[in-house]
Amino acid sequence: MAIGEAERLKRLVFLGTGTSQGVPIIGCSCQVCRSDDPRDQRLRTSVMMESDATRLVVDTGPDFRMQMLREGVTKLDGVVYTHEHKDHLAGMDDVRPFNYMQKATMPLHASARVEEALRRDFHYAFEEGRHGGVPNVKILPIEDHGTVQVGQLSLEAVPVTHGKLPIHGFVAGDLAYITDASALPESTMARLQGVKVLILNALRPKPHYSHFNLEEALEVAAQVGAKQTWFTHLSHLMGTHSSRDAALPTGVNLAHDGLVLTREGERWVTSTSAWWNTKRS
Repeated sequence: MAIGEAERLKRLVFLGTGTSQGVPIIGCSCQVCRSDDPRDQRLRTSVMMESDATRLVVDTGPDFRMQMLREGVTKLDGVVYTHEHKDHLAGMDDVRPFNYMQKATMPLHASARVEEALRRDFHYAFEEGRHGGVPNVKILPIEDHGTVQVGQLSLEAVPVTHGKLPIHGFVAGDLAYITDASALPESTMARLQGVKVLILNALRPKPHYSHFNLEEALEVAAQVGAKQTWFTHLSHLMGTHSSRDAALPTGVNLAHDGLVLTREGERWVTSTSAWWNTKRS
């Protein structure tokens, strides 16, 4: 599906770039977890995507509330889910303020597996005769290579393998967002050819059964050949942001919370959010 000017993705904010435990990890005293560099302080992985008229969030992890507060978000048109693990799902209840502000149901775009998990974990939002003070949501199905339409912004859901679990990544024009992958089907690799920006998970240097490690992520990045690749879903085992990022090939970098990608014509430029600038000062 061709994306017209009004539907084009214009801005992406990294809300969180950490693995399922976040960084720092409770009780850990490693160099990364003790670091005072704000780039080493990572909430659970999520991004916010914006066009001229539409704003969506990919995944509502346990830190969703804090992510919305620190970015000053007062309008949200929908949530798109990659998969049903808690670090991507657990914050769904906190869409309630948007229900109140917008006086509207919140669309949740989800696969059948994610829908099952949402209905199980947040059963009170789907029961007949539900009482007040619960999320007002509706679930819209996601299928492999199907179009996900949120307001005026269109994404394509691409199949991804996460260990043994089938999940989804998303392509919006010339940008692709893939997290929690351990393998990409041929159809997805073919779809990624030609993207200018690739966002991809890279958990740690050592192998992992359900995530790309650094070597595997670099191999995928080389095969895709995007002008810029950003690694996300990072563990404290990756090392400090400054040391690891400096060792990566040209065109490949570690993302960090508060990093912003903005389209300027046909180019993507980087900046940081107002929250991150305040934290850095």
